[in-house]
Amino acid sequence: MMKKIVLRDDEMPTQWYNVVSDLPGGLRPPLDPETKQPMGPEKLAAVFPMGLLEQEMSDQRFIDIPEPVSEVLKIWRPSPLVRATKLEQALGTKAKIFFKNESVSPVGSHKPNSAVAQAYYNKREGVKRLTTETGAGQWGSALSLATNTFGLECVVYMVRVSFEQKPYRKSVMQTFGAKVIASPSSETNSGRAIRAKFPDTPGSLGMAISEALEDAASREDTKYALGSVLNHVVLHQSIIGLEAKKQMKIAGEFPDVVIGCCGGGSNFAGLAVPFVPDYLDGKKIRFVGTEPASCPSMTAGALAYDFGDTAQTTPLLYMHTLGHDFIPPGIHAGGLRYHGMAPIVSALIRDKIVEPMRLHQLECFEAGVLFARTEGIIPAPETCHAIRGAIIEAMREPDKPQTILFNLSGHGLIDMAAYDRYFAGELHDYDYPEEEIAASLATLPTV
Repeated sequence: MMKKIVLRDDEMPTQWYNVVSDLPGGLRPPLDPETKQPMGPEKLAAVFPMGLLEQEMSDQRFIDIPEPVSEVLKIWRPSPLVRATKLEQALGTKAKIFFKNESVSPVGSHKPNSAVAQAYYNKREGVKRLTTETGAGQWGSALSLATNTFGLECVVYMVRVSFEQKPYRKSVMQTFGAKVIASPSSETNSGRAIRAKFPDTPGSLGMAISEALEDAASREDTKYALGSVLNHVVLHQSIIGLEAKKQMKIAGEFPDVVIGCCGGGSNFAGLAVPFVPDYLDGKKIRFVGTEPASCPSMTAGALAYDFGDTAQTTPLLYMHTLGHDFIPPGIHAGGLRYHGMAPIVSALIRDKIVEPMRLHQLECFEAGVLFARTEGIIPAPETCHAIRGAIIEAMREPDKPQTILFNLSGHGLIDMAAYDRYFAGELHDYDYPEEEIAASLATLPTV
């Protein structure tokens, strides 16, 4: 039995897979918030390069990966597929549990898969500077790596609670030359307005997005980069699942269940969407997306048009949302604290292909500790949600042979303060009150 399967460099996919062409119910277009009409690339070109906008709106099934992007990805890709044999033994299950180890990237997560591509397309079109937001800091770390690689400036608006909880992620970004600003800040109009209204706010990804967009729109040499949610990000992340399909074939296995944690949806979709054509061809596969009970966009949100940011500056996206005014509590899975879910993942839920699962913080940390003690990798708090989901699936019928595949989206070596608090008994479970979710949803735009 092989413990891990590693592809050769020349076996790395040369094309990304675009699931938009295969969605049974299709995707609704983004809308202009002023006219409520479908928004074309021209208006979005103020903040995104045309190369990425073409991908965002493409229905082409496969899109070539540019050679300069592939060369950078080969620093850590193809990533290993690993059989979690010790975890299986600890659980006493007959399930075979595999994980795609995305923690092997230079910044320890899946995020550079898209950051490298985004930096390349911006560089190609003469952009000098990128702005972005980051929750737990993994996306900010990835984009700072990518901008350093292609010679761009990088400004990261980091959600304030994570800025305070995760100082070493800030250090990673600064090491790669990025400027890191706690959000909401006093450096933008939207940041100042939010701070005046909510002086003690822990911040949110929606707030940080507002600041990054405002910054980008104010300078001709600057564009904006988003780390999840949008179609082109899911496209770039599809390399995870494309590699996993090759590796599962080498292992002589095919997944019965595919699992990933969900904040904006990119790492889960990256693993899952290349298997969607197999599902549509009749393969029996379950796709399970796990989310925190404190930010349950898939299980408690509405499927509706909403802004992607708090200041209402983005196009309207048709997605599962808790409302753009939603401010989640400062849980340690900072990368999962987003009010909306990727339109692609939302469409897969609508089409009853993806099953959302709501999980509590403590059970996820417990799963992460078990995984570390069995498989030797300390997972990020976000990734603990995927591990908990895999354990739940393996133990539904422990005597039933099945194959489970999940995405180990990142390691937790810069998240040890969260583990310190877990071991000290200072973390608590939190269900977001239904009445507060209802109040946030009441502010959804009328379409």
